[in-house]
Amino acid sequence: MVCVSLGIVHADESAFLQPLAGSWSGKGTVKVRINAPTINVTCSFRSNTTASSLALDGRCTSLVVFSRVISADLKATGDSYTGSYVGAGTGTARLGGKREGDAINLGINWARNVNGDRRAQMTIEKIGASGMRLTTIDTDPTTGRSVVVTSRIDLRRN
Repeated sequence: MVCVSLGIVHADESAFLQPLAGSWSGKGTVKVRINAPTINVTCSFRSNTTASSLALDGRCTSLVVFSRVISADLKATGDSYTGSYVGAGTGTARLGGKREGDAINLGINWARNVNGDRRAQMTIEKIGASGMRLTTIDTDPTTGRSVVVTSRIDLRRN
């Protein structure tokens, strides 16, 4: 990809990102693999923002032996976002996508194969004034359809 600056000023993302800063907690579901059972999890996150960045750091746990550190670091250029994600147990994944309304829609490029390939989608969505939803969707290797929600975590500001 070649980027050329034409002197166009992009609106900063501070109005969108600033409300995402702070401490968050909530519940959700995680599938470690597409064919694995769904695990109910409780999560807590700390989010730091600037006018052009978002850093999420947290942990999700369940009563079943499951505990995972999750983090995402994103940089914004206008409504385009790039960054990294840790949470699938495969190493650091690359993220890239755009904000559309109240959601940042990102493509994931895993460090290693997950569920048969290295691609998935992630959405970080503002829900009202004090909510955030983190969702990852992967492709079902038997059908090739991107319909399998591998995690959905609903968070509220603490």
